[in-house]
Amino acid sequence: MLLINCPWCGPRDEIEFTCGGEAHIARPADPAALSDQEWAEYLFMRKNLKGLHYERWHHSYGCRQWFNAARDTVTHEIHATYKMGETPPVVAGEDGVVKGGNS
Repeated sequence: MLLINCPWCGPRDEIEFTCGGEAHIARPADPAALSDQEWAEYLFMRKNLKGLHYERWHHSYGCRQWFNAARDTVTHEIHATYKMGETPPVVAGEDGVVKGGNS
């Protein structure tokens, strides 16, 4: 079981959380102007990376706050958690590649 560090509550068991998918997806400025293909790309296409990945998480059985996490999809290790709106931390994945900013 993962131990996830909620930015508001501190470390809690994984069972208290729900993963909300990929973080830092730019929302369309004018959704009505998108073609069907562009709308489908926005709604359904995700990176699905192997390694370090930035995700949204919800503390559904705790404070009910949303936050972001930098998690390795191979080892499931959570390298960092941070509040929505904060700059993503710079983290080195298992492959040694440093990622950060708005990944």
